[in-house]
Parts: sequence; C-alpha cells; structure tokens
Amino acid sequence: MTSLLRLSIPSDAHRWSDERRLDGQSIGLVPTMGALHSGHTALIERSKALCDHTVVSIFVNPTQFDRSDDFDLYPRTLEDDVALCDSLGVNAVYAPTVDAMYPEGFDTSIDPGSLAHRWEGEHRSGHFAGVATVVTKLLTAVQPHIAVFGEKDFQQLAVIQHVVRDLGLPVTVVGEPTVREEDGLAMSSRNVHLTPDSRAEAISIKQAIDRVLDRSTSTDSPSDIIEQVTTDIQQAGGTIDYVAVVDRSTLEPVADLRLDTQLLVAAWFGGVRLIDNAALVATE
Repeated sequence: MTSLLRLSIPSDAHRWSDERRLDGQSIGLVPTMGALHSGHTALIERSKALCDHTVVSIFVNPTQFDRSDDFDLYPRTLEDDVALCDSLGVNAVYAPTVDAMYPEGFDTSIDPGSLAHRWEGEHRSGHFAGVATVVTKLLTAVQPHIAVFGEKDFQQLAVIQHVVRDLGLPVTVVGEPTVREEDGLAMSSRNVHLTPDSRAEAISIKQAIDRVLDRSTSTDSPSDIIEQVTTDIQQAGGTIDYVAVVDRSTLEPVADLRLDTQLLVAAWFGGVRLIDNAALVATE
C-alpha cells in the first residue's frame, strides 16, 4: 500500500506533479466526482497499469449541473472515497474546494464545440461547458501524462478527447469499458437514489440494448432500433430523454448501420436519470 497524499489546492498538485516529472516518472489522473464504486476502481487500476503514479481527483463540479437539486443531492462520501483510494494504492487524492477551483472573479468557460450540441447537450444546458472547463483545470493542476475516463459517459469521453486535441493539451485520454452490476445495470453514483421499484425498472435499459445487439443486422434501420429500445424502456416504466444511433466520431445521427455506430440512451426511472450506450456492429 502506498502512503496516500491529500492535495487540496492547484499549486500543491502542480508542485507534486513537477517533482515526479523531473524524476522521469509518469502520472495518471482519474477525474471523479466521488461516491466511488467498482466502475471507478476499474479506472484506477487502468491508470496504475499505465503509469508510475496515479492521482484521483474528487470534486463535485457545480458548473456542470443543469439542476440545483441534482447538485445538492449528489452523494458526497469523501472520507470513504479517500480510504478506498488508499486501499487501492493510489498515490494522491486531489480534492479541491469550490473556492479553490473557482476563486472570486472567475468567469472563464471553455466552449466544447460541436460534439456537445446534441443529446446530453440538448437536455442539460451548459453541462459540457462545465465539464470541459473543470477537466481542463484538473489537467492543468495535476499535469498527467494519461487521464482515464469511463466509456459509460460516451459523449463526455468524446467531448474531452476533442477538447484535449483542439487545445493541444499534452495528455492522452484513455477510455475504460463500462462496469456493470450483476444484472447489467451500468454502475453510476446516482444508482443509490433508485428506489427498489425504479431499480427493478432501470435494468430495462441494458435489456433493451442487449435485445438490439442480439438481433441487429445490416438491413436494420436506425429508426427501427430506436423505436424498439424506446418501446422496451417505456413498457418497463422508464421515461425517455433520447435514444439515438450515431456515428462514433461525430455523434451525428446515421441513416444506416456501420461498424463505427454507437447506440446512446438516456432515460428517467423514479426521478433518477440514467445513461448507457453500446457499439452496434451489424451482422449480415
């Protein structure tokens, strides 16, 4: 087990990183909002496999929430999260305060570009500007060689890769496959807010995705897939925000199935909003 260091202001994170870089050591960053679960553990293990040192950032970022109640209700379990990081051999936890991240007079925001306009961007006003800004600040403070993000937030991963490329940030963004509960529900910090009934309904997202994956062929149309997934989730009690079949690179809707096509889903269950996705590979 490592001796876990706790960092709370950008200058401390910067100084710690400078020392490791001068020694020729590589640094991996796992950005999180805390309430860590097995999905985050997978991100941490990926970073540890790729880098000499791993930093986990824990910061519930207010600028990426489009609803104040969602921000207020987001689970905060800092001490438990730090203990888990320690047990996993994380080298440092960077847990800044809101004042440290957004000091008085702060008014800069990063426009994340066209990839942010659809889907989550349409349903969560300002979300990706908040994500792009906070991630850029985290990367600037920690100066990692690699940053690891979960593929469950597929659009977020694409947006961050786009921002890093366009701004020329010296970091490689790595995606880690979605980690799921035993019944297939994608792990999320918001799952704790599901009631037993809504939790039972929520598995319909993965069931609908699996049904499409099992049956999709090159002759299926994206509209048929969207209709099937929508119907399955609604019949289970969910409320759809969107179901989309998109080009993996542009996130634009597609007219036919291709090897680089992604299914995106966002739905509500009992007041909890969940997202999921899957690569669509059409068979002949």
